[in-house]
Amino acid sequence: MIQIRAAKVTYNRFQSIKYNKKPKFAVAGLRCLSTHSSAPTLITVASVLVLCSLETMSDHKATLIDGKAIAQTIRSEIAAEVRRLSQTYGKVPGLAVVIVGKRKDSQSYVNMKRKACSEVGIKSFDLDLPEEVSESELISKVHELNANPDVHGWYFSTASLPKQINEEKILSEISLEKDVDGFHPLNIGKLAMKGRDPLFAPCTPKGCLELLSRSGVSVKGKNAVVVGRSNIVGLPVSLLLLKEDATVTIVHSRTKEPESIVRNADIVIAAAGQAMMIKGSWIKPGAAVIDVGTNAVDDPSKKSGYRLVGDVDFQEASKVAGWITPVPGGVGPMTVTMLLKNTLDGAKRVIEQ
Repeated sequence: MIQIRAAKVTYNRFQSIKYNKKPKFAVAGLRCLSTHSSAPTLITVASVLVLCSLETMSDHKATLIDGKAIAQTIRSEIAAEVRRLSQTYGKVPGLAVVIVGKRKDSQSYVNMKRKACSEVGIKSFDLDLPEEVSESELISKVHELNANPDVHGWYFSTASLPKQINEEKILSEISLEKDVDGFHPLNIGKLAMKGRDPLFAPCTPKGCLELLSRSGVSVKGKNAVVVGRSNIVGLPVSLLLLKEDATVTIVHSRTKEPESIVRNADIVIAAAGQAMMIKGSWIKPGAAVIDVGTNAVDDPSKKSGYRLVGDVDFQEASKVAGWITPVPGGVGPMTVTMLLKNTLDGAKRVIEQ
């Protein structure tokens, strides 16, 4: 343990420290006394900088990236564009929302999408199928939606699929031009290729990039770390970051020393699905943190008995980061909004031909 012979190191005092003129290394001439030795010890400049930053860090608060507000702004833009299409061409975008079975959480999520369509003027085509529907019957319905000229995109809830349905097979049957969820193999393939652009990008990853852009955070040339490698978020968001010229590293369950990797990131996208896994000590000062995680943790003070938290320890990270999204109210509202935006874009390709 080192005891510094100064009650506090301030920025002004740091400025007055003289440095030894040695190539490549600067050593502060501030002496301290080791408890294990009577010999004086020199403190390095880096150590003093840390002490100086700690003095001001306690007052620091990251800029909150308000996903609700940004999503509402984008929805207003979508609604205006839908009105223009209606007035100019007499047509509006159409989104088919398909659900199989009666799982309550899936139904709630789908109902939220239907409500969002109504708010911006997009026509919603509802298709609720029983859990016992056969795969061939479902594929037949997919082909009907593909052929319907009033449907410009469709969302298919895969969370509640019964065992007799092969998810990959169903997704591959969706028309590429109507794959507004962005998970058709050809769309993902183009997303992964340099010089190619998919017709649609997956909604949650696209929302993450939109949050950064509308918050004034530049991606080009930045070190970006994506925590998680799922097909839904981790992998596609890393590809989107690459397309925006970020230098991208993916941290996953087999990554050694993830803390040291995350600590070097200018941009962190947390999508691991582990409650408050990323601590404040992991975050580089001034970094932009996008928290995709939504995890329920026990909280007796809540009527429900739980509360929602992200993959990032918000209280700690907000004292270090430059920008940060809350949970809830960050990425969540953007997912549905990007689905609406993709539907609008798909409709414009057809209507404005």
